[in-house]
Amino acid sequence: MEDLQEYLSPTALIKSDSPVLTAFASRAAGGASTPARIASRLFLAVRDEIIYDPYSPFFDERFYTPEFILARGRGYCVQKAALLCAACRAEKIPARLKFADLQNRGASEEMKQLLGSDVFAWHGLTEIYLDGRWLSATPSFHADLCRRQNIMPLSFDGTANAIFPENNLAGRPYARYLAYHGSFSDLHLQKIMEGWEKTYGSQKLALWRSAFENGQVDSWRNARQKND
Repeated sequence: MEDLQEYLSPTALIKSDSPVLTAFASRAAGGASTPARIASRLFLAVRDEIIYDPYSPFFDERFYTPEFILARGRGYCVQKAALLCAACRAEKIPARLKFADLQNRGASEEMKQLLGSDVFAWHGLTEIYLDGRWLSATPSFHADLCRRQNIMPLSFDGTANAIFPENNLAGRPYARYLAYHGSFSDLHLQKIMEGWEKTYGSQKLALWRSAFENGQVDSWRNARQKND
């Protein structure tokens, strides 16, 4: 039997005992009576109440706490995966983080230029333990963004994985998971930064951090929203 206690316990960043987080999880669960239904409702709450924003601050651990993400109401994939992980633990459902390199052919031209690629390195997912197995779920894209990307809004029913589809609704190639980097009970920001540096280079990471510090990131976000 797998020891699941570490996937039920709060950690430095997966703060499942935070009052703000537990209130969010309790409200989102809405009195559902089974772990699968609870997890499904938590998934939908994180998917749609936290807007996907790839231009989110990333370079400090404080940006990954439930308090920061819920107050901001926006986040990129790792932040949203961390929030869902914490919410599941708050509702006594084992959960952990999983990371993969994701090729997204539906990425905007602005994002591809910024990354220099259509590969999103160390894309964050949540793994949820239900009925004796781990299931993968990515709450990254809110429903409206899924529609604009011409894919069905992802949903999680507690019986199957909820990950990006290989093809969009027109049958064209959309997402491909290239490599997996493992599963973790806590969020290790240094590992993510090292993975990004290996994929994109140290100069790009320095550019992205500088963009947040001087306000340039707002113009990037506005350009993306204009073209969505």
